[in-house]
Amino acid sequence: MTREAWVLFAAMSVIWGLPYLFIKIAVVELAPAAVVLSRTALAALVLVPVALASGTLRPALRAWRAAAVFAVLEMAIPWLLLGHAEQRISSALAGLLLAVVPILGAAVTAVLGNRHNVEPVRLVGMSLGVGGVVALVGLDALGGHLDALSVAELLAVALCYAVAPIVVDRQRDRAPAVGTITLAVLLVAVLYLPLGLPGLTSAWPLQADTAGSLVALGLVCTALAFLLFFRLIATAGPVRAVTVTFLNPAVAIALGVLVLAEPLTAGMLVGFPLVLAGSWLATRPSRGSAPG
Repeated sequence: MTREAWVLFAAMSVIWGLPYLFIKIAVVELAPAAVVLSRTALAALVLVPVALASGTLRPALRAWRAAAVFAVLEMAIPWLLLGHAEQRISSALAGLLLAVVPILGAAVTAVLGNRHNVEPVRLVGMSLGVGGVVALVGLDALGGHLDALSVAELLAVALCYAVAPIVVDRQRDRAPAVGTITLAVLLVAVLYLPLGLPGLTSAWPLQADTAGSLVALGLVCTALAFLLFFRLIATAGPVRAVTVTFLNPAVAIALGVLVLAEPLTAGMLVGFPLVLAGSWLATRPSRGSAPG
């Protein structure tokens, strides 16, 4: 990869490891719906001018179905469930459980007929990843660090994250990515106005750490993150770009332990290496595929 690609890769590895910390802080004072509304509304303030200036919003409006599907599967459902789960479990555990996204993505494409994803090495990777989740859940349940509903919600979030790009990729109507993401963010913000605004106004004025977390979620973890990710795809290719998800959980765990003093459990120590290895094996390029 080029120097620019490496810089973007490092930035994305950190930026997409940050949301778990900021969500954990924000949901102490705000309902999850209010967090989703704030995050998407702030992101829209940045993305809409960019999409208008680049001329990508109008094509996205014509292909609105793809944006709507992406909005529901990538933001509207998972961000609400993620906030609800983090009201009861640590941000570190949330980040670690979402490390299974690449494994679920490989499994879904295998079910849909991608013969490369039933190769033995990828099946081994999927099995390792599942074993890592089982070890994580089992050991933490024994240690009393687990909430079953939160685990179910986070696995649903991971499934949404895995399915969203696959479903959008199969849409016949296509539009530039920046326009599609911008429209999706706008749709979620409008959807969450009646759900999140009452909680946001009743909590006003917000505490400084809550307000700062919302700004970081909207401007850095959403608007800036999507713009940088598109650039990373352009410079490094989609296969290498998606590998940033391997490092995000490590960032989430480190921040949770260092900033919020969350426990580093036996389940994390055993489960994370297995999930990481499984994700790498399950998503490695096929022998005959082109790099990047």
